Amino acid sequence: MSGGDKPLLPLGKTRLIDHVAARLKPQVAILGLNANGDPARFAGMGLPVIEDTVPGHAGPLAGILAGLEWAAKQTGCLWLMSAAGDTPFFPDDLVERLAAATRDRPGAIAIASSDGRWHPTFALWPLGLRDALRRFLVDEANRQVSAFMERQGHVEVEFPMIAAGSQKIDPFFNVNTPDDLAAAERLLQILRP
Repeated sequence: MSGGDKPLLPLGKTRLIDHVAARLKPQVAILGLNANGDPARFAGMGLPVIEDTVPGHAGPLAGILAGLEWAAKQTGCLWLMSAAGDTPFFPDDLVERLAAATRDRPGAIAIASSDGRWHPTFALWPLGLRDALRRFLVDEANRQVSAFMERQGHVEVEFPMIAAGSQKIDPFFNVNTPDDLAAAERLLQILRP
């Protein structure tokens, strides 16, 4: 995508990140944004921008760790909900369903899946995992999201495909290419006329 920030790409009348924030905001108590580099590019969103606390661009788990540490210090929350900034059509009941799946397993990570495939960036993380995650990233130098989830215990929550006209679309469809962005524009017209 030309090396820029995918979440800042236009989709409809706003940007990808605006669609994600609008979809997630009613589902959580407080919303923050994990991003490295100049936070000014997100200034118009009115959200706290949380930088990774592990150096070297350690991948998605570094963002999760930063979010867990920030939430533990700045909020009264017990869980962190993570969502990708390039996935504008995820379910409106995502957090509710993930939280329900952890009622009998309070220390487990709840992971969204669809069509039999995990979407580990869409997960509900107990804040109590932050020390274990820091050790995993720093001491073990392991960046594999699925390896950490397997080790800590998890519960998978299956979400149905979205009916979009005559098509079935993955609710966790993300934008990675110009063709994906064009497909997202078409989906936006079908799903939100």
